[in-house]
This record gives sequence, structure tokens and C-alpha cells, in this order.
Amino acid sequence: MDRPWRARGSSYVARRGGWRRRIVLLLALAMVAGAIYTAVGFLQRSETLITERCTAVGAGGEDLATDQAANAALISAVAVRRGLPARAASIALATSMQESKLRNIGHGDQAGPDSRGLFQQRPSQGWGTEAQVMDPYHATNAFYDALEKVPGYQAIPITEAAQYPGAYAQHEPMARAFASALTGQTAQGVDCSLRKPEAAGDAGLVRQRLTAAFGALPATAAGRTVTVQAQDTRAWAVAQWAVANAKALSITEVRVDGQHWSRLSRDGWQAADVPAGQVSITVAGKPAP
Repeated sequence: MDRPWRARGSSYVARRGGWRRRIVLLLALAMVAGAIYTAVGFLQRSETLITERCTAVGAGGEDLATDQAANAALISAVAVRRGLPARAASIALATSMQESKLRNIGHGDQAGPDSRGLFQQRPSQGWGTEAQVMDPYHATNAFYDALEKVPGYQAIPITEAAQYPGAYAQHEPMARAFASALTGQTAQGVDCSLRKPEAAGDAGLVRQRLTAAFGALPATAAGRTVTVQAQDTRAWAVAQWAVANAKALSITEVRVDGQHWSRLSRDGWQAADVPAGQVSITVAGKPAP
């Protein structure tokens, strides 16, 4: 004898079992998605996973390490101080990258065993004493002294202006991009991705380093902030010098000409209510225990 109610009952039980499996599956997927979201958030916040580096608009994807960026900023600032065009800074950066990887190294190579410093200048060839060529300020000024004697250096290829072989040309995109930004010709041109500061900054030291790089500036240091009175390209040169030196000097914020750079947000330059005519540089306070 047929018992249709049994068939309907079995179908109902089967349907209920199917819905339960779906609910369990959806809950499992939700838990996995939540775990992934949490993991991604942790990775984004994890200081140890941040690769510290500096980038420049138009550099062709070639980043600089933080110490290289600080040296690039010094070389560019000296060009600004001397009233030289951004092209001079481009040539200097390409030369230093080829010679020393933009690092102030205290040794030479087989071609010049006594060469030293950012440009691998040789005391035996009249660039100064060993101590002088190891001083980045002296070395950079000595390089520009020589460059200015090259006729038409602003228009000729880097390899001719630097009076060295063709290897220098490979660094031209990086050099041009960083020089343009660090001399203030390109606003919002430099950004650095950094971890949180490990030590408190010193506003007085920032002011001292600024003066050493750019010369006398109308700058004041109060509390954790240095304020520099500057306009147009000079303002952006100072601001992006500060970003490039943020690692070494524990700088956390830079404000200039309606823009704001924050080390902690890592969002690059963002619009902000900042008056024109001044640059504000803030250093880190004492880290929490």
C-alpha cells in the first residue's frame, strides 16, 4: 500500500538537511572572510612588514632607500642654495648613483683606490683632502664647481656634462625625477613610506640641518615644530627635503601650500588647510613605553 506521506516527509527532511548544510557553509565562509580581513588589516598595520623607501613622480619605478633619499635631498638643496637649475642636480644625482649608489662611502675601487665619498672624488686629483671629500657638503660643492666649468652643461647629455662614460645615462630618469621634486620644481613629487619613529625628534637639529643644506633661512623652532617662511619652489624644496630626511630626523608631518604629508597615515600628500608662504615640519615626541 502506497504511503505518499512518507515520501513527502522524507523530501521535507532532505530539504531541511540541505538548508542546514548551506547555513553551515555560509557561516564557514563568513568566518574565513573575517579571518582574511583581520589578517590583511594586521599585515597593513604591522610595522615590521613595511619596506621603508622613497619614491618620486616620474622616476620610472626606481625607488631610493631612505639614506639614499637623504643624500639626494642634500645634493639638490645645495643646487638650490647656489641658484643652479634642476638640471645641475639631475647630473649630480646620476653621477653619485653611478659612483657610490648615492652613499657616502669611505673606500675606492681599482680605477681609483683613493676615491671617496658621494662622488668618489680623489684627493690625489685635487678634489680636496680625504676628510673633505668625505664631507657631503664639500664634495657636493666641489662637484658643482667643476660642473659649472663645463660649457653648455644644461643642454648636453648627462654623460658629456659629467665627463664620464655612458653608464650614467641609465640613471637619468631617477635623477631627473628626484631632482625636479627636491629642488621644488615638482610639487608633491616625493613620498616616503616609513615605519613609526623609534626615537623622539629634535626640532633644533632639523633647523640646523636645513640651514646647512639651504643656507640661511627664516626658520624658527618651537616645541616639536620648525616653521620656515618660504614661497613657491623654495617652499616645496624645503618641504620635500623634510620628507626625504624624515627617517633620520624622526619627522612625522610636513605642511606646505595647502598640502599635508603624514608619516603615520602613509597616504602621501593630501589636501589640507595650510596657508601659503610657510613650511611646517613636525618631529616625533617621545615614543610610548
